[in-house]
Amino acid sequence: MHKVSSFVATEPGVRLDKYVAEKFPDLSRTQAQRLVDNGYVTVNDRVAKAGVKLDAGDRVSITLPSPPPSPLLPEAMPLNIIYEDSDLLVIDKPAGLAVHPAPGHPSHTLVNALLSHLPDLPESDSLRPGVVHRLDKDASGVMVVAKNSPAQLDLISQFKTHSVVKAYVVLVKGRLTADDGVIEAPIGRDPRNRKRMAVVAEGKGREARTHYHVVKHLENYTLLEVRPETGRTHQIRVHLSAIGYPVAGDKVYGVKSAQLPRLFLHACRLGFKLPSTGEYREFTSNLPPDLEQALADIG
Repeated sequence: MHKVSSFVATEPGVRLDKYVAEKFPDLSRTQAQRLVDNGYVTVNDRVAKAGVKLDAGDRVSITLPSPPPSPLLPEAMPLNIIYEDSDLLVIDKPAGLAVHPAPGHPSHTLVNALLSHLPDLPESDSLRPGVVHRLDKDASGVMVVAKNSPAQLDLISQFKTHSVVKAYVVLVKGRLTADDGVIEAPIGRDPRNRKRMAVVAEGKGREARTHYHVVKHLENYTLLEVRPETGRTHQIRVHLSAIGYPVAGDKVYGVKSAQLPRLFLHACRLGFKLPSTGEYREFTSNLPPDLEQALADIG
């Protein structure tokens, strides 16, 4: 089923394809151009070209065609299950495992493993059955997955209202001297590199808020507990890089480190209400051996 969204342009002079890409951050500029070229975008009810510049007040309607069916194959892969009931399971995701298929990793993902364990996962999204939140591929730690549609909707609602407690162990490059802090800065697509996210001007991205607490200092590194209040793509990595303390081992927003085996970002605690009972529960994950060893080597 096609999804149609309508907007009213407020800034004159913006190219139509750029406007479409800004409204749908998951689209690349090329994908936005393709939508326009294929007639899926109208300006004041008329098909327009990608390069047309909008006037304030122009009504832009964007139709997102339904993706073709993408059958997912179950793959028997080990899952470290922390908790399971009739509504959900909580897992400890290892680093290097993508959560769902995407360009570059069409299989061997967490979703493929989940389908082997739970063949009847809810398919609100053909590529993300049961998924209510994500962890970066190179991050590790606690995740929750819904086993039925009511539970999935309940958990998604908890994440949207910021009632879920999320805590991460993060090592950053540099000596962060403020013991506690809050980073508040909107996040959107990096205008210079659409594959990255960035802190952008007010009104150009989505509100994002990250709390941090210094656990200890290790040479020219700082170990933090980080609690993102919102859940934007790459939020922790983007925010910490923006204040000058990139996550250690982050090749995208920081610098590659010979001392770090991979991105030092671990989801250590996740708390939410169980959909069936409303009981609040917290689930934890210990720092994996590779990151423990990295700390020992540095300290």
